[in-house]
Amino acid sequence: MKPRLRSGVLVALTVTTIAIGAPAAAYGAAPQAVSSVAGHALPPYQTWIADVTAVTNEAQRYLAGRLPDASVKPAIVIDIDNTALETTYRPGLVSPATGPVLALARQAAADGAAVFFITARPQVLGWQTAINLRGAGYPVTDAYLRPWFNTQPDAEFKTATRKRIEDSGYRIVANIGNNPSDLSGGFAERTFKLPDYDGQLI
Repeated sequence: MKPRLRSGVLVALTVTTIAIGAPAAAYGAAPQAVSSVAGHALPPYQTWIADVTAVTNEAQRYLAGRLPDASVKPAIVIDIDNTALETTYRPGLVSPATGPVLALARQAAADGAAVFFITARPQVLGWQTAINLRGAGYPVTDAYLRPWFNTQPDAEFKTATRKRIEDSGYRIVANIGNNPSDLSGGFAERTFKLPDYDGQLI
């Protein structure tokens, strides 16, 4: 399947001569503390990466045993903000990949899984999101943004989108996100929750 971005309509993910983001090896230097919108200091970047790595290591162990099953058409689903991309710790027009999540996605793709992204970002951010994901090095089977005029709560929108993926013939074997709304509602065999530090990372 040719990679593309979904946001109510198909948008091609063709990106030429654009170099943005940073590979997994680059996640090391970042601010020691970041203030959240609630005014509380988030843990240092290195602490966040360590906490993320603990979860992605568990996911990698699970997928290593799950993906060899040839009886299913496997897929994984990944949230974007503060999951696939370091949106809060490295804000900007584009954000680098969250290293441990990038490594997980690449390994899953190498082992035969389709890699889908579901985000509550609005459709207007479609091209920016597409370029960011591809430039950061992610394998992208498809990505889904909130369509125009969609007013569903995030959890409902994401659940309905996972159902749509499974209805197309895939089995979602792992769903990775950092908020309960990324993971609730079913249509995934396993969920893996990254830290949100009491809702500070959205």
